[in-house]
Amino acid sequence: MLDELLGRASLKERIDELEEERDSLKARYEAESERRADAATAKQEAEAAVNRLEDRIAQLEGELERLEDDDAATTGLEYTRQETLRGGRLEEVLDRLESVRTEPEGALTAVVSAEDDLGSAGQRERHGPQFDSDLAAVLGERTVLVDEAAPCLLCVDDAGLVSVVLEPPVLPGELGSSAGGRSDTRNSNRNANASANANANASASASASATRANNFESGWRDRFTLEREWFLPTGRSVLALVRTDLFAVGVYDGDERVAYRGFESDVKGSHSKGGFSQARFERIRDGQIDDHLDDCRDALADVLADEPDARLFLTGQRGVIETLADESELEPDATAAVDATGDPKDALEDAYGSFWTTELSVL
Repeated sequence: MLDELLGRASLKERIDELEEERDSLKARYEAESERRADAATAKQEAEAAVNRLEDRIAQLEGELERLEDDDAATTGLEYTRQETLRGGRLEEVLDRLESVRTEPEGALTAVVSAEDDLGSAGQRERHGPQFDSDLAAVLGERTVLVDEAAPCLLCVDDAGLVSVVLEPPVLPGELGSSAGGRSDTRNSNRNANASANANANASASASASATRANNFESGWRDRFTLEREWFLPTGRSVLALVRTDLFAVGVYDGDERVAYRGFESDVKGSHSKGGFSQARFERIRDGQIDDHLDDCRDALADVLADEPDARLFLTGQRGVIETLADESELEPDATAAVDATGDPKDALEDAYGSFWTTELSVL
């Protein structure tokens, strides 16, 4: 009675309600914490399983490589000489190859993809039976060495005086094939108006790139067909370096850089405490990487809006550049995984030098 008169009864009821709500929220928090801990544990277990599978794959690939080496040792087949070409030395080699003249259909220039298997009769379908028959007559068992170098560009004459494979930075696609370009969906909600205009220009550039990349036809001619743009920086081009925490892009006129843009993002490093802390850390880091890639897409779109006819090359961490390409409407003329570090401008220089190299193997 006294509590009711003094208003204590309603206060006590309110306190009881709040305590009950507190206990309920506490129970929910503990359940959520346990769920997140279980999720983090499950994720770690899944990652461990992935790592084990990757280790097993690497082991099997090593065994396969050893078997291939054993096969090569058994047959005695190996490259006569191998060399990494760049700059003046590369131009000198290209000049020599281009100077070769033969009778009609005496010099073969062919794009050999990773899917081709010149050493297996059952796989020789893309170039046609006559092509493979002529090639086998010249190279014989050495076609296995071409398969090892693929994807590559093959130059061989019918007398067997010239037989080399080249691995240029920009491998041309066969006429009418889907190689050499990729069309994906751009996914960025930032700067909607600017992005719309940039995407239109980027799409036009992508279409031009695809046309250039897929206009080559393998075949026998009276000389080797080698385009300098497959090997050297010619005309206008855009080369971008993309890592999880760094972006740099240069616009080039020939081999001269005429514009540059670069930045670094604050992305968390490694963390190994596990549990709820690990899960929270990974969510933050993944979000930071997503934000960084959004910034990269926007910066690249701005550059391409001003360079709609330039060739586009993406370099950097393989998974990152694949993600960037997959989430955009861009069709890079070529991509390459490079190990370029340092500040953005220095890293771009390293990436540029690494990209514009050609591997030469003499059969």
